Amino acid sequence: MAEATCDIGLIGLAVMGQNLVLNMNDHGYKVAVFNRTVSKVDDFLNDEAKGTLVVGAHSVEEMCGLLKTPRRVMIMVKAGDVVDQTIEHVLPFLEKGDIIIDGGNSLFTDSNRRTKDLAAKGILFIGTGVSGGEEGARFGPSIMPGGNPEAWPHVKEIFQAISAKVEDGTPCCDWVGEDGAGHYVKMVHNGIEYGDMQLIGEAYQLLKDGLGLTPDEFAEVFTEWNKGELDSFLIEISATIFAKKDEDGSPLLDKILDTAGQKGTGKWTAISALDLGMPVTLIGESVFARCLSALKDERVAAAKILTGPKKVLTISEKKAFIEDVRRALYCSKMISYAQGYMLLRAAEKEQGWNLNMGGVALMWRGGCIIRSAFLGDIKAAFDKNPKLQNLLMDDFFSSALNKYQMSWRKAVIHAIEIGVPMPAFSTALSFYDGYRTERLPANLLQAQRDFFGAHTYERVDKPRGEFFHTNWTGRGGRVSSSTYNA
Repeated sequence: MAEATCDIGLIGLAVMGQNLVLNMNDHGYKVAVFNRTVSKVDDFLNDEAKGTLVVGAHSVEEMCGLLKTPRRVMIMVKAGDVVDQTIEHVLPFLEKGDIIIDGGNSLFTDSNRRTKDLAAKGILFIGTGVSGGEEGARFGPSIMPGGNPEAWPHVKEIFQAISAKVEDGTPCCDWVGEDGAGHYVKMVHNGIEYGDMQLIGEAYQLLKDGLGLTPDEFAEVFTEWNKGELDSFLIEISATIFAKKDEDGSPLLDKILDTAGQKGTGKWTAISALDLGMPVTLIGESVFARCLSALKDERVAAAKILTGPKKVLTISEKKAFIEDVRRALYCSKMISYAQGYMLLRAAEKEQGWNLNMGGVALMWRGGCIIRSAFLGDIKAAFDKNPKLQNLLMDDFFSSALNKYQMSWRKAVIHAIEIGVPMPAFSTALSFYDGYRTERLPANLLQAQRDFFGAHTYERVDKPRGEFFHTNWTGRGGRVSSSTYNA
């Protein structure tokens, strides 16, 4: 029997799994690896992991035998049933106090269940979000662990060692909260990522159709944008994408088909927002925009039949308009993050978690796809007021929105005039206007509900919590409804 000298075991040698193993190895941790297709273990050891301390195992039992106690087993497999099956395979070779870590993109409710089920068997479970793609996994991802708090001290050192670091060396990894909190935060991260990407796409289309910018001009604009308030990974890679040429020397971007894929985390965020009654409109629109992009054949046919305004380049002050679009993008991004944090607050309350909001912003500052300078401002807002109800109420955010909103409005108005779709920009602006409106038309809506369904309403001249019903036509009864909803 081989000696138990390994610090952690990892199951699942797809790209993310392999890169995390190499990252751990770089930081002095000895890793035992196993993969369901066992030949992959030998391929990995003979190729990418050649010359490292990584130890290959040809069965789950062998891998668990190589681990120091308490054993730490990290699973990097496809979310869903496969995770449960893998846990079942591992369990017979573990004992009380050992730790199972799910590092895939699992749905948070699954992580809630796994934390409880495994705790009953004496096993400590961690469900952790890992963001940053292949490169992040290899050189420093953002890691968002949740689950059983007793497990955290056993994995803290490894996770913080391999995670990305911000300027002052602080790791982009800290304990998020109980049960599925880590996976929930990762889900919201991915939802915000959908929003950021959609907003950048809309800015691109507005400047392309509205000003006729070329990909080379875009590369310059985005490189410039990345030096200021919009400094972020996605703006930086967009500049590189614009500059990339195909083999024939023409811009590669122009040759890419305009239908977007999705793996589900953006959709989960939108569903969770609906479940919790939170108006996370921008992420919702971003998911729908991808769905619309997938209807390529229908759009090609519709383009021949449905007309829009003639696209005339009427903007004389090109530079000023590019700045308007930059400001509009910045404002819309603020709304998206504010909505994401509203969702985190609501989930925290419903699930009984205790989320560290500033810590979440710090975890997203480096390593992950939405990393940006902007997250430092969010961290500062929560440092100043940990109980902050909404980011838009923080001085930094409110003053930027007050200062830039006319540019935002100009950008959206111009898009409407030339027929460029801006679902994310415009929903962000609508939310901003709705959130700052003291009296919305929901009074009429409540009157309608009471009229057709006797659903009752509250009055402005009476205390909250007192409900009234009106016999609107003189024909109805006086009984109000409590059994059905419309």
